[in-house]
Amino acid sequence: MQTIINPDSPREEELSPFKVHSRREILALLRSLEQQRQLITLTVNGSAEAVITSVVGVDEDTGTLYIDCATDPAMNRRVTESENLSFETVLDRIRIMFFAGEAKQCTYGEHPALAVPIPEFIIRLQRREHYRVPTPITNPVRCTIPIQHELGTETVTLILQNVSGGGIALVDEKKSLDPTFGTVYRDCKIHLPGNTVVVTALQVRNCQDITLPTGKSVRRIGCLFIELPPAMLSAIQRYITKLEREQNAKRAGMMT
Repeated sequence: MQTIINPDSPREEELSPFKVHSRREILALLRSLEQQRQLITLTVNGSAEAVITSVVGVDEDTGTLYIDCATDPAMNRRVTESENLSFETVLDRIRIMFFAGEAKQCTYGEHPALAVPIPEFIIRLQRREHYRVPTPITNPVRCTIPIQHELGTETVTLILQNVSGGGIALVDEKKSLDPTFGTVYRDCKIHLPGNTVVVTALQVRNCQDITLPTGKSVRRIGCLFIELPPAMLSAIQRYITKLEREQNAKRAGMMT
């Protein structure tokens, strides 16, 4: 099976030190994903087509990993017909990736599911620059982006899905942006809490049309910061630290 990495991911030769081959560790990671009900992005054939899923079971004896199937039967067919499936998520602030060469529709716990082989290795990226922090769903962070047209400039406002020291992911429900790899948008403004505005250029690095568990389709666009001034980077890093503290407090039961 050929492994396809998203354009904003590290190069394949950089991933080798982060590969986990121990069967025991792989099973432990997969079971942690199941226990924490962590949402996973499943990408088909390295394309812009993806679906949100989660681990529902791990069978060590048969070497099978069971995941939620999509609500759209057509998407399930594309998944089962694919020979290249990529999975990506975050577990305990560590980016996790693994791959599969096949998937079969089945029933698990009396519910429809997909069965894939337990991966031979899992990539566990612990470097901070690759760690993406999810942004709040309530009171979301917004980013305004000027779009140049023949008749003038239009400004669109998109919601952040996550943020890292290297870039952001945006939810483009109306598909307003040109998702072509390498497209640069200048003078973008990220409106952080506390009336902090980060002004930066953004370069499109990847695009995925994601089917949510509700069946709704949204477009996720991953962008890289371009020529981000040090003061702006410091503001981003302070915001990431704030998010981490809040999320850690929630895990500890200190916040409602």
